[in-house]
Amino acid sequence: MLNGKQFRFTGRQRRWKVICAGLTVLLIAWRTVEAKDRPPNVIVFLVDDMGWTDFGAAPLGSKYYETPNMDALAAQGIVFSDAYSANPLCSPTRASLLTGKYPARLGMTSAVGHRPPSPSGPVAYRKANPNRPLQLPESRTFLDPAEYTLAEALRDAGYATGHFGKWHLGLTEPHWPDQQGYQVAWHGKPDPGPPSPNGYFAPYSFKAGTIVPAANGTYIIDQLTDEACKFIDVHQEQPFLLSIWQFGVHGPWGHKEEYTREFVGKKDPTGRHQNPIMASMLRSVDESLGRILAKLDELKLTDNTIILFTSDNGGNVHSNTEEDVTNKNLPADHPRAKVLADYRKYAGFNAPTNNEPLRAGKGTLYEGGIRIPLVVRWPGKISAGRKSSEIVGSIDYYPTLIQLTGVTPKQDVHFDGISFASVLRDPAARLDRKAIFNFFPHGGPAKPPGVTVRAGNWKLIRWFETGPSFPNIHELYDLSQDLGEKNNLAASNQEKVHELDQLMDQFLQETGAAVPIANPDYKGTHAHR
Repeated sequence: MLNGKQFRFTGRQRRWKVICAGLTVLLIAWRTVEAKDRPPNVIVFLVDDMGWTDFGAAPLGSKYYETPNMDALAAQGIVFSDAYSANPLCSPTRASLLTGKYPARLGMTSAVGHRPPSPSGPVAYRKANPNRPLQLPESRTFLDPAEYTLAEALRDAGYATGHFGKWHLGLTEPHWPDQQGYQVAWHGKPDPGPPSPNGYFAPYSFKAGTIVPAANGTYIIDQLTDEACKFIDVHQEQPFLLSIWQFGVHGPWGHKEEYTREFVGKKDPTGRHQNPIMASMLRSVDESLGRILAKLDELKLTDNTIILFTSDNGGNVHSNTEEDVTNKNLPADHPRAKVLADYRKYAGFNAPTNNEPLRAGKGTLYEGGIRIPLVVRWPGKISAGRKSSEIVGSIDYYPTLIQLTGVTPKQDVHFDGISFASVLRDPAARLDRKAIFNFFPHGGPAKPPGVTVRAGNWKLIRWFETGPSFPNIHELYDLSQDLGEKNNLAASNQEKVHELDQLMDQFLQETGAAVPIANPDYKGTHAHR
């Protein structure tokens, strides 16, 4: 009705209506064809501290956490059972993802990307007390801006590039994402996790960065997703790289209580997972992924978008437990005290997650610390519902993605990783990989510094020192028979130990790894190497 009268189209108006509708259909069809003809979009969705079993579609996946969007992504793509972070902590793995290099080569070997820049020059070593047999090297606290990153490679090939979320690769502006190839960057500093006292809820407590203040009470996982969706909207007409590096599920474990209460009392039939706060946070991260997938569907970009979904290290099994010394004698006015009280209310003394059947977790060189989720989807190019046991890692993402996008790598760029694009495209393809390594030269007596090599089903760990909890320099495991690393075969298989030990020596030498050195003031008797 119009002014109380029924409105009727004239013949000419009807013809224009038909023409406009036809043009709309043609425009949509043209955009769809154009999208398929142009290079694929790339989304790297990185979850912080998400363990190998922390979603339903994972190998031996959770029966407690609820992750329908992660599970749907897995059903539409390929799930890797033997994917590895380059380090058991976040900053080094993030650096490896962007460079295709081992953290040992980059000199960034610990989670220190939120600290002021360390001096350049020769490797510095911490002064050790007389009770420690080793002096441990200091990690670089930023990713060198001279590195030619994945973001720079795609930007220079005409991609729009955006980073949203945790960075943890440099505290000061010369080391922020916009100096490493990202044209749009939404991040805050310091950033191990959203800092206390406000943590995950606005107003956030970042001291610097580019995060625009949100309405009080806004949940940062949701706001991050809002910004990522805006980026897709703005850049839908050109290929884009979208890095979504979620703050969840890292401490300080901010959660939506209405979600958390739904998991209180829920039972896991496997007996592994029982932390309602972690379940709540994973639901929010899963919703974030779902919104990104829905945005791609809305804009008809799904078929021309590669999504790589992964984590930066194994699940956290040590924080907030009774053994966690960081919470001992915490003053009532400490910024973490309120967060800890809330954690105790819902999760008690449970660790954030449980990586069983893998041994240990974040911060260790056992499988629970370095084996991670990895799902890759590209409709029409990667057949759906596949599983792969090929050994891959975060050092491989850069060479894989540029091969899939058709971007030519710079001649002088060195990769430690290899492309597994062939495995994505062909179910029968196999990687010609001799070995993959993990190097963590830090830690203490309970988690000694060490290096690992995985070659086929064999894994060798070499500790740089021994102690009461780690009496042997070498630990050798056949992961095909002993996924939980319970049966050390080193004593009965010295030939294999020697073979893998030589690979380790070659790795350390080729990467210029800063290994622990003997402490000249050591007064004890424990062995070191």
